[in-house]
Amino acid sequence: MEEKKREDGLVAMAACYQRFDPAAYLQYNYTPPRADFERKDSIVPWKLACLHRAFNEGDVTGELLVDVGSGPTLYQVLSGCEVFNKVLLTDFLEVNRQELRHWLQDEGCNLDWTPYLQHVCKLEGRRPSAWTEKAAKLREVITDILPIDVHRPQPMALDALPSSGADCLVSCFCLESVSPDLAAFTRALGHIGRLLRPGGHLLLIGALGESYYFGGPGVKIPVVPLNEAQVCESLKESGYTLIRLEVYTLPQDMRVGVDDVTGVFFAKAKKIKQK
Repeated sequence: MEEKKREDGLVAMAACYQRFDPAAYLQYNYTPPRADFERKDSIVPWKLACLHRAFNEGDVTGELLVDVGSGPTLYQVLSGCEVFNKVLLTDFLEVNRQELRHWLQDEGCNLDWTPYLQHVCKLEGRRPSAWTEKAAKLREVITDILPIDVHRPQPMALDALPSSGADCLVSCFCLESVSPDLAAFTRALGHIGRLLRPGGHLLLIGALGESYYFGGPGVKIPVVPLNEAQVCESLKESGYTLIRLEVYTLPQDMRVGVDDVTGVFFAKAKKIKQK
């Protein structure tokens, strides 16, 4: 009975996503005020700064970076593409994978990523005009855009990764947004850990206190409302050692009516054992 209930919850979540609209989602979350690069308290610059620091502290190294649940976004690998020679993007939805392919093939997409590229260039101490070089580097190192299902014990096709696993995983606003409850979130953390080599790093960004977000006009998607203690406990239970947890609290004017998120967490963790 418990297994049936669990499966029904996952089926219901998958059904919610069939009307997901990448263009609307990008407009809601990746334009000002949430992506205002002139403001130090804007959420997107905060996320980019967390990722920049994590990828440049010297301990996150290797050959292969896998982005788990990319959605229609690229910002989460803009720093990692300078560290890793191979980057894999993944998502459950074909519409999101198609959005990423449009950018990869320079066919135009639903958001201009130029300001993001320029901002990360500045974080790296380069001229903003170097964004074209960074875009070329990113297109060079992204080797594929593949399906993933974080609720499966083996989330990706068996031949998608080397047998040793990825050296680093990054995942942003994925696991809590596709899980019907905290137990499913924790299981998903364990599942994606199987993609990661022992000693590899996980860089995780997610929502705090969020119960829903809009994935398109009228498309209300439920979210597991997490707190900091639950994030830490789920990581520990799933075989990771937490290195650092940072928290961002949304200013009132960032609460723009497309969700009820109150904060965002950034976790840097290391895999210690197989789950």
